[in-house]
Amino acid sequence: MIYLNREDIIKSITLEECMDAVEDAYRMYANNEYNMPDRLQVENNDLTSLYMPCFTKESFGTKILTVAPNNAKINKPVIDGIMLVNDINTGEVVCMMDGKALTAIRTGAVGGVGVRHTTSKDAKSVGLIGTGVQGFYQIIYACKARNIENIYLYNRTKEKAINLKKELEKELKDINIHIAETSRDLVQNSEIIITATTSYQPVIEEDKELLKGKHIIAIGSYKPDMRELPDALLEIVDTVVVDTDFAKQESGDLYVPIQKGLINADEIKNMGELLKENDSIDLKERTTLYKSVGMGLFDMVVANKIYKKSIEKKIGQHIEL
Repeated sequence: MIYLNREDIIKSITLEECMDAVEDAYRMYANNEYNMPDRLQVENNDLTSLYMPCFTKESFGTKILTVAPNNAKINKPVIDGIMLVNDINTGEVVCMMDGKALTAIRTGAVGGVGVRHTTSKDAKSVGLIGTGVQGFYQIIYACKARNIENIYLYNRTKEKAINLKKELEKELKDINIHIAETSRDLVQNSEIIITATTSYQPVIEEDKELLKGKHIIAIGSYKPDMRELPDALLEIVDTVVVDTDFAKQESGDLYVPIQKGLINADEIKNMGELLKENDSIDLKERTTLYKSVGMGLFDMVVANKIYKKSIEKKIGQHIEL
């Protein structure tokens, strides 16, 4: 068995390869070529343990995460855990990798695929609302998917946006990075808007004119009572694409507008079906929304790709069980 830490994972796979793996997962989802049981969640006081097994035709494994909200007070990661990759024939554990690093990288790739397929190819600017851990990878992947010239960052705590700007400047040398004073300023200046918060209230203003022609990548809300997006967006949006069909029930950004009759659930497209259809619609003048809540299939396919690439590149620490 090999163990891959965060640095090993980053060395093993390129951003393009990671996005390609996510697209493979979408096609498996559309073709029902997977076995993904419901996520098992166990809570004990302030701690939560999550178990996410998944099988595909060529691999299977389980991501195990812990969520400890109080860790933020002692400067430790709120989310931690591991991903196990098993041999599809024998069931042997062949790889163990850093679960929080995998989660961050594949979630960034999911956002990157959204940028690839639901935004104008000519887009030059991207804005990020919510500059937490996930924000870094969302921007990195967006810049890989499109020829971005300007990045705008907004966070209620300005210091966090400033810190992320410093991190991004180390990776993105020739791109202008700006701190937006308000979310409205960010939306006005950005063609692509990424929301990566856990807000229960919309983080974008209720303004149809402001939102016309914008491409929204929403990855934050994952509960029916969580909202990042205003009703105004759903009233004018031309195309809505989701990562999974259950996103319509899981995220308040879709569940609430569907209940209000602002959007018809049947008109919402699944990314897997979109890729199968090879939809080449011109999105330059259209208002689009890509909503992701995530699924274990992404973890499994990306983890298996990382494992195979690490073997090819002879990366990782070998452990005898």
